Amino acid sequence: MNNFFSLIAHHGYVLIFLVVLAESIGLPMPAALALVAAGAAVASGILSGPLVLSLALIGMLTGDTILFVLGGYMGWGLLGALCRVSINPESCILRSAESFYKRGKVTLLFAKFIPGVNTMAAPLAGSMRMRFLQFLELDFAGALLYTFGYGGLGFLFRDFLARITRGFQAAGHVFGEVLLTAAIVYTVYRLWLYHKTKIYDVVPRVQTEDLDRKLASQGENNILLVDVRSHGYYDSGAERIKGSVRLEPNNLVEELKSLPKDKDIYLYCT
Repeated sequence: MNNFFSLIAHHGYVLIFLVVLAESIGLPMPAALALVAAGAAVASGILSGPLVLSLALIGMLTGDTILFVLGGYMGWGLLGALCRVSINPESCILRSAESFYKRGKVTLLFAKFIPGVNTMAAPLAGSMRMRFLQFLELDFAGALLYTFGYGGLGFLFRDFLARITRGFQAAGHVFGEVLLTAAIVYTVYRLWLYHKTKIYDVVPRVQTEDLDRKLASQGENNILLVDVRSHGYYDSGAERIKGSVRLEPNNLVEELKSLPKDKDIYLYCT
C-alpha cells in the first residue's frame, strides 16, 4: 500500500486517470484506493484538486461510454465476458439486471459503489437501449458522487492515512506474509466454490426444431413454454412465442409457485 501511495504522489495525474479508466472497463484495478490516495495528496498540496477531479471523471466516463456502446452492439455476449471471472456468470448478470428492475435507471447513480454492478451497469444500460444523453447525465452524476466520496475520504483523513503508511513501513514483512496467506486462503476458497458449483456449468438445451416436433407429437397440454427475458428486454408490448407464458426472473420465488408440476417446462430468454 505504501508503494501505491508513493506512486500516486510521484505520478499522480497519469496514474489516477489510468487506474480509474481501467476499472471502469472491467479490469481489476483499485480505483477507490487511488481516489483515496489522490484526496490525501490534494490535502497535502501535492496534487491539484480540480485537475484530479477532472481526470477521474474523464477516465470513468470514457470507460463507461465504451462499455455502453459495446453493450448496445454485443448485448449479453459482452455481459457474459465481463462476468466470466464470476463463479456463475448468469447469476452475475442477473444481479445487475435486478438492480435495474428494482430501481430503474437511477441504478447508475450508485452503481459504482457496488462491486460487480459497477462494471455491469454501463453495458447493461447500452444493451437495454437507454438514450445516450440520459445515460451520460446519470453516469456523470454517479461518477461525481464516487469521486467526491472516496476522494473526500482521503482529503479528510490525510493524517490517519499517513500513520497507516508508516505502520506498514515498520511492519512490511509481517504485512507481506499476511497478504500471502490471505491470497492462498482466497484461492482455495474459490477452487472449493468452483468444484461445488461445477454441476451447474452445463445447462441442458434443446434446438427449436426438436421442440417443435415435441409440441407436434405431445401437444401443448404436456409442454409449457416460459418466457424468462429479464427486465429491459421485455415489456408489456413484447412479442412472445405462441402459447408461452411470462415469468419474471427477478421475482422467482413467487413466480415458481404458479408453474404446473405435471408438464415438461422449456425456458427461453433473450
